[in-house]
Amino acid sequence: MYNAALPSPTGSSNGSATAASPLAAAQATPEEFRAALGQLASGVVLLAAHDPEDGPRGEDVGMTATAFLSVSLEPPLVMVSVREDSRMEEALTRVDHWAVSILSSDQRTAAARFAMKGRVSDRLLFADLPHHRGEISGAPLVDGALATVECRTEQRIPAGDHVLLIGRVLSARIGKQDGAPLVYFRGQYRQLG
Repeated sequence: MYNAALPSPTGSSNGSATAASPLAAAQATPEEFRAALGQLASGVVLLAAHDPEDGPRGEDVGMTATAFLSVSLEPPLVMVSVREDSRMEEALTRVDHWAVSILSSDQRTAAARFAMKGRVSDRLLFADLPHHRGEISGAPLVDGALATVECRTEQRIPAGDHVLLIGRVLSARIGKQDGAPLVYFRGQYRQLG
């Protein structure tokens, strides 16, 4: 049986301390990271929640997300990444039910509008967007989306300048069956084909 010593974290196989490895200080710059990950095509979703405590009738909050994925089949879990200190993250500290609409290629304008920084109110954006309310979450679901899911937050995981929300899927519906997905690739919204 072959038994080799594994290198220690300091780079020495015998455990003695050596000068710090250049790997220990290595980290991609935000620009390098963004450029490299821009090569990964991502689906585009609209994450939405209804915050009943915001205003006399409550407030709808929405944001475009490309970091959304399936985590588990049993139980059905999904994950979405939300920027820390954003309006959405703030609302989701108070509200544990939310919804995701998987956008079709003809919903590019909605995706772009909900991705704008510094917008005054999501109420105006939802007023111009055909939608209906989820029966479970009360959150806006986009009409004409490829699919929708309604979720309850199971875990909140701090991750750098974002928070990862793991949600249990309480409802999953297929919507528009003949549409193509909206995709985000190299910093632009695109469609397949």
